[in-house]
Order: sequence, then C-alpha cells, then structure tokens
Amino acid sequence: MEYGFVDCHCHISAREFEEDLEDVIQRATEAGVKTLVAVTEEVGEFSRVLQLQERYPDLVAPCFGIHPLQGGGGSEQRSVKPQDLDAALPQFYKHRERLVAVGEIGLDFTPWCAPTQQDREDQMNVFVKQLNIAKELDLPVNVHSRSAAKVTIATMREQGISRALLHNFAGKPSVALEGVKAGYLFSFPPAVCRNQQRDKLIRQIPLEHICLETDSPALGLEKHVRNEPSNIILSCQYITNVKGLSPQTVQIVAAQNAYRLFPNANRC
Repeated sequence: MEYGFVDCHCHISAREFEEDLEDVIQRATEAGVKTLVAVTEEVGEFSRVLQLQERYPDLVAPCFGIHPLQGGGGSEQRSVKPQDLDAALPQFYKHRERLVAVGEIGLDFTPWCAPTQQDREDQMNVFVKQLNIAKELDLPVNVHSRSAAKVTIATMREQGISRALLHNFAGKPSVALEGVKAGYLFSFPPAVCRNQQRDKLIRQIPLEHICLETDSPALGLEKHVRNEPSNIILSCQYITNVKGLSPQTVQIVAAQNAYRLFPNANRC
C-alpha cells in the first residue's frame, strides 16, 4: 500500500472552506494527502460532513462528535450542555456504518471557557456519554483536551477506552506517557512550528504513537491565517527535525499509525 499523508484531525466541513473547497482539496491531494479524518463539533455539521464524503469518497473519512465548547469560536462560545448531545444521539446510530471515529469530543477546562463547576460537570457528562457511544459502535475517539490533559486521559482509562487520538496535545510529557501506556496516539498541527514549547513532549512520545494533523482551518503556522490540509507537510517536517528522523520515516509511520487507529478510513 502506498502511504501518503493522513490528516488525522481537520474541520473540512467548516464554513471557512465553503468558497474555495475544490482548490483546498486539490492542494491537499497535490501535497500527498490521502485521507482527511473530518471531525465535527456540533450536530448541525453532521449532514455536511456526510455530503463531503459523498463528494470525495476516496478522501473524506467522517467523524461525528459534540465538542466541549459550542457556538463556534466567537463571543457566542459556551461550554457544552447535555441537551446539545441529546439532539445528536440518533444520528450516531443512523449513520454508524459511515463513521471512522467519534469526534471531536473531550474536555476544555480553560477558565474563560468553563468558568463554573457546573460547566465542567456538564462537559464530563457529555464526554463520558460519547465515550460510551464509541464503545457501543466499536469506534475510536478523536479527542480535545485543552487545560484538561490529565483528567481527559484518566477518564478514558477509567471508561475502558483503548483506541484514542489526543489531538494538538499540550499536556506534560509525564501525562502523555500515561496515554502511551494506555495505547493512545497523539497528533500535532502546524502551529507547533511557531516555537519550541513542545519539543520535549514530542521527543518523549515514541513515533509509533504519533500522527499528523492540521486542525484546519485553525492552528496554522500563522495565528490569523486560515490553515488547510496541505500544510500537513509542516507538521511532518517539525517532527522530523525534533526527532532527527527522515521525513519519509515520519510520513510512513504516522500514516500506518493512523490507519491502525482508524481502520474504517482505509475503506475511503
């Protein structure tokens, strides 16, 4: 099998891509991207990501998930409530055969995003329910863990989760190694290239537990410039430099890791 890049976490159904999606997809395929693991954040995105899979069946691998933060990235953003998941529940089961993972799910305990104990409890409630959906559907999870790395990994372990991707992981190396012990994988977007803050973390995580992602349209090389899947090359180059390996090694092993974690993506 020829291994290209697998973008393990991107938001290809985002509004930011609506106007020039064809061009974005073309640049991605020209850069060697073979699979886009397309996460969702709220129920309104579910039909869009399925439409994109129909349009690009060899490329788009859809995930359904309810993100710990709702309302987009602007001033309307709020912590998730259990009723946000209630509206989505039937969709997971209706489309289970088309999904490669449950995601983007997780916890975000950033103080201004989850200022109250009730916010954190609601997030945990929604997260655990979706972990249980993933177990029931025999799917891996694609996970957000901002300001909550330790509790996110501990919760997944308590819930018996064995297949997980911790995207844009920024916890301590010691916490990451707890995830490695549990068999979890970690992915890093082009934003890691902005500084050396995560060098130590990436050096300590074995390559067999690393995947590549863009999190596009967010987390690109420049803060306020739209990111896109073709920039996955930057993530690969960064990990190559930090680990002292060849780009081909990082690309191939990361892709093998991705298809091992997301076996349904191989059907795309």
